[in-house]
Amino acid sequence: MKFQNTNIEEKLEKERAKNGKSDEILAEVYQILQEDLQKQDRIQQTIQRGANYVTNQFDFDSLETNKIYHIDQIKNICIDYRLRFLDSKYFKGTIPQEAFSKIKVLEKTHEIQLKGFKVVAPSKLFKLEDKDDPLLFAPIGNDYFYLIHKWGNDLHPLRKVLVWPFKNIVNLALAVLIISYCCTSLIPSGLFSKTNSSSEFWIIFFFMFKSLAAVVIFYGFALGKNFNSAIWKSKYFNA
Repeated sequence: MKFQNTNIEEKLEKERAKNGKSDEILAEVYQILQEDLQKQDRIQQTIQRGANYVTNQFDFDSLETNKIYHIDQIKNICIDYRLRFLDSKYFKGTIPQEAFSKIKVLEKTHEIQLKGFKVVAPSKLFKLEDKDDPLLFAPIGNDYFYLIHKWGNDLHPLRKVLVWPFKNIVNLALAVLIISYCCTSLIPSGLFSKTNSSSEFWIIFFFMFKSLAAVVIFYGFALGKNFNSAIWKSKYFNA
């Protein structure tokens, strides 16, 4: 006795026939897709339009506690890594589809429409007004925010070190002092005098420090740069 091979497509068609007519199934699929597309458009508009600070009425029993962050925790990370925490309407990058999917799941789970989205990202990813890893947040209330999605590449491992001088004026002064000392140490002894003395070293160091400090001050004023603690929530590129 010879057995025939099983055609999976035919089995699927029979299974579909059990659940209703083809026209009814097509109409149902079309309606589901249209509703999903409308949700996608609404979320997209909400992110692009932005909103003043709002409180989303989450069902706290359904929240993942490891994704809840206080504003002070977000502030500290933004200052350490020179990032900004701004309304989603200023974000000029692309929001991935996975983020939209997570928003839809959250809205269905908590039976709400999320608003007031915030993004943590480097300044270059925002459309800032005149004066490398985004995180999408939604406000919960009382200065707490819920992390919805993270995308993109991780920050450079040395970013915290590279932006450390811009954290505050004390760090900047220390950085200039260290660089001045290193540059002075590279100058050959006795280059400016026949005697090799410590006073010569410190005189050169003093002039080196003044020169570098002048360059840093000019750069800061000319390009409108500011310290990390001053820009983390600023919507101005020269804040």
